Amino acid sequence: QVQLVESGGGLVQPGGSLRLSCAASGFTLDYGAIGWFRQAPGKEREGLACISSSNGVAYYADSVRGRFTISRNNAKNTVYLQMNSLKPEDTAVYSCATDLVYGSLCPLKDPTTAMRYWGKGTLVFVSS
Repeated sequence: QVQLVESGGGLVQPGGSLRLSCAASGFTLDYGAIGWFRQAPGKEREGLACISSSNGVAYYADSVRGRFTISRNNAKNTVYLQMNSLKPEDTAVYSCATDLVYGSLCPLKDPTTAMRYWGKGTLVFVSS
């Protein structure tokens, strides 16, 4: 059974950092691109970063490039999102997802639609 479980969210001050984790089970990370998304209240879901299944190449949205870093630990079957220089507008529920396609490469054509399995999300709240 494919499952994704996020952790690491919480309250952080502006300028601070958090590292989110996405623990995958039921498949290995070479069998699907993993993406991080977020959704703030009243806003549409936004794709942030993606890591390719075959070669681990990462892709970032303009809104987070230079501040966020996606990485993975194949031994732990876990993908991470390191978030630095956080701003109040980064407040949202952060979710990870996979397309479960062997060898898929980021960026995906339509990532929100392409992702087949989603975690439940973890809340990040940036406030002083």
